[in-house]
Amino acid sequence: MYQLFYYPRNASWAPHLVLEHLQLEKELLLVDRKTQQQKSATYLELNPTGRIPTLVDGDQVIFESAAICLHLCEKHPEGQLIPVPATPQSATFNQWLFYLTTTVQSELMLYFYPEKYQLSPESSKTMSQAAEQRVGDMFALIDKQLATHTYLVGEQLTLCDYYLFMLAHWASGFNTAPKDYAHLGRFMRMMAQQKVVKRVCEIEQTDLSFY
Repeated sequence: MYQLFYYPRNASWAPHLVLEHLQLEKELLLVDRKTQQQKSATYLELNPTGRIPTLVDGDQVIFESAAICLHLCEKHPEGQLIPVPATPQSATFNQWLFYLTTTVQSELMLYFYPEKYQLSPESSKTMSQAAEQRVGDMFALIDKQLATHTYLVGEQLTLCDYYLFMLAHWASGFNTAPKDYAHLGRFMRMMAQQKVVKRVCEIEQTDLSFY
């Protein structure tokens, strides 16, 4: 059995979706961010970064959302969430997964937590606004990709799609929300109808009526 330390709609969302997609036996362990439980001595022994999520797989402990997702997908290839390695599809998959995790997600962190990088409230607001603009440009690029593809990597659902759904949902409060883009909006509505997404959102008490 896998153990996933999670918090609703946090970066643990993508691993939760993958676990559900793969129909794996799991135990969900809530980490209360409101009380900073992820900074407790007990949690830090498990995950020294003090962040969520953490996956326990037997004697192995893994942190970082994308690393957890890849571990699960590689261990359970029957789920077909990652392409066969060293193929053109795999190269495209890696391209988009790294774009989501190192570019889009990083900018979203600047948007949501500008105070970690700026000293004054005024400069934090400016940083957040600039980050929203940059993420908007990234969503426009993704929208262009989805104009000719059902899913981000092609015509088959992959890990990238669950990851994109998580990140795009985080940006629901943007002046131009992901659902407002023609093709990204279509993608978000489609994903919101997935049984896996509905099930996980039911567990995490996430409202999908937005789509």
